[in-house]
Amino acid sequence: MSLRPLGRSSLRVAPLAFGGNVFGWSADEATTFALLDGFVDAGFALVDTADMYSSWVPGNRGGESETLIGRWLAQGGGRRERVVIATKVAKWSQRPGLSPANIQAAAEDSLRRLRTEVIDLYQAHEDDPSVPLEDTLGAFARLIEQGKVRAIGASNYSAARLAQALDVAERHGLPRFETLQPHYNLYDREVFEAQLEPLVRERGIGVINYYALASGFLTGKYRSRADLGKSRARGGAVEKYLDARGLRILAALDEVAGAHGATPAQVALAWLIARPSITAPIASATSVAQLQELLAATRLSLAADEVAALDAASAEV
Repeated sequence: MSLRPLGRSSLRVAPLAFGGNVFGWSADEATTFALLDGFVDAGFALVDTADMYSSWVPGNRGGESETLIGRWLAQGGGRRERVVIATKVAKWSQRPGLSPANIQAAAEDSLRRLRTEVIDLYQAHEDDPSVPLEDTLGAFARLIEQGKVRAIGASNYSAARLAQALDVAERHGLPRFETLQPHYNLYDREVFEAQLEPLVRERGIGVINYYALASGFLTGKYRSRADLGKSRARGGAVEKYLDARGLRILAALDEVAGAHGATPAQVALAWLIARPSITAPIASATSVAQLQELLAATRLSLAADEVAALDAASAEV
């Protein structure tokens, strides 16, 4: 499998990332371990998590996802060498913002939960305009100097702020954000394509987009409001996609999937993987069978006319 660079860093990954938001939420410890084993055994490496995952679950406080990944790593067997760990700081109420003190403390906490000596990709989970960019990047620089972080990235940054951060890094000789984690999928296209995509291509930034399957809508599981009850966790987030455009996208996915003997989810991921600006879309699974379905998307090659048909179906009208 061909590997793709995360920006200009030394990190190289397969073209699909696993979203660790399900760990400690819809995937218990045994399932988490099975999913991680299946993921790396298939030749994939990038696992994305955050300190706040999964604080939204009743009874959780945050840190559960990192803790489960850490327990999985502690089993040994060369697991740490086979995985690229990406986590984030700034959005958790226990460690909010991007002040230098918070970044340092949050990184130490994440390292303890993950049971590792280094975070491969440490990401600002959201912008913090209250802190000068040179202070935030300086804090990340110290973590890199300490050998606790390999590369840094940004999530949920606007194009203007990402460009500003890249300029500050260059001007002050600081590490730059090598990756961007935006909200992007076959339905949610406008913001990324109009504002962020030109910037990341010009500046050589890797993109690991989240909600790659639009909260499960692009799997084809939800085709009417009656289907929303199929998932207590996802149903509410999917309802906004059930419009004429969403149904048009599902029809196009069905047609392409039928031609390949594939599933709509595989086609939606293959469409992302084929886009030159995308390094590795992030997708989650809660069973090994579901994981294997998603991984197969990396072996699906779409013809130019199929990509064009998907583009046309998902275009804003």
